[in-house]
Amino acid sequence: MSGEPPLVTTDPCQAAELLQRALQEEGIASDVHDGYGLALVSVWVGLVVWCNGERFWWRIGWDVRRHRFIYASQSVTDPQRAARRIALRYADLRTAHPLPELMAGARGDPV
Repeated sequence: MSGEPPLVTTDPCQAAELLQRALQEEGIASDVHDGYGLALVSVWVGLVVWCNGERFWWRIGWDVRRHRFIYASQSVTDPQRAARRIALRYADLRTAHPLPELMAGARGDPV
């Protein structure tokens, strides 16, 4: 025994749907896509959350020195916490990439 807690796994699509509901409670619309053992939750431009049944993970930035993305992750056992963390990233991206006027209101987003 390594002393590490046992891995908790669930169906990736079911976990993604729980995250989608938690995001909805935060006022954030999203779409769930499933296939090849992974689920994706599409939230906003530059914000896609992947799920493998153990963890959610999403990009939070770029490491200039290493020339690669930086990721955040959260266990699927706490989709509400993941949603709160994703909501912070969502707010940053909404500021950087607002909806074009033609699309504003199409998803129920404020203009």
